[in-house]
Amino acid sequence: MAQPAQARVLSATSQLRSVLPTLSDSERRVALWILEHPQDVMRQSMSAVAQLVEVSDTTVLRMCRAAGFEGYTDLKLALAREPFVPTPVSGDAPPADGLQLAQTVFRAIGRALDDTLAVLDESTLTRAIDQIAAARHILVGGVGGSGIVAQAFYQRCFRLGLRCDAPIDSQLQIMHAAGMGPQDLVVAISYSGITSDPVLLLQEARARGAATICITGNRRSPLAQLADTTLVSVSYEHGSEPMAAQVAQLTLIDALYVALAQRLGNQAQLIEERMVNAILPKSI
Repeated sequence: MAQPAQARVLSATSQLRSVLPTLSDSERRVALWILEHPQDVMRQSMSAVAQLVEVSDTTVLRMCRAAGFEGYTDLKLALAREPFVPTPVSGDAPPADGLQLAQTVFRAIGRALDDTLAVLDESTLTRAIDQIAAARHILVGGVGGSGIVAQAFYQRCFRLGLRCDAPIDSQLQIMHAAGMGPQDLVVAISYSGITSDPVLLLQEARARGAATICITGNRRSPLAQLADTTLVSVSYEHGSEPMAAQVAQLTLIDALYVALAQRLGNQAQLIEERMVNAILPKSI
């Protein structure tokens, strides 16, 4: 699905981090090298970078264009306009103490939140809010770490009085999708966007005519191609389920929750008050 134009200008490093999941292996190596050596890029030609990363000049140019730059020179100029913030290199960094490691983790999460906000398009967010508010029934699906995010989404919908289900079992998710219809909404969450279960979930939802939303780290993934609306989370971490990406996704969900609560007004406030009063006897 075509994505709307960005609502704001991204920094060069934010642009690079946002497209990492969409790049080929060789292009990704180039992008990671540039992110870890931004100062060196200023002094290196495209051919020099290609030799350092052991790829072709064409691969460097292709990566630049995939990230939204006209070419390598355009990327260098964009990097030159940014303040230099050193990025720890996981493989070559010296041993760190507990506080240094904690600072690294906090910086990674802060960077993921900043980058996720930077790529968040107002019209996309508004469309997601409209879909959730208009849905007769909402089904949320995700597996592994994304399943945690799916449960958080479900709890927030439930607190607003919206009809919502989020089965933990992936087969049950697809079975529920088989019972959805044109007035319903299916939300699939997957950082990679290539996990088979969420993809099958949205395929079933589309076959039944339901509206679809996905929350993913890869706007060009098979999952995103199936979604009417794609909310993108950005993370610079390595690994299949980056914790920073999970925090960014949870923050996206909180943004949706606050916007929906405001739209629903007194109705949502009344339901939340009832729920709080219902569990007060459990407080010590």
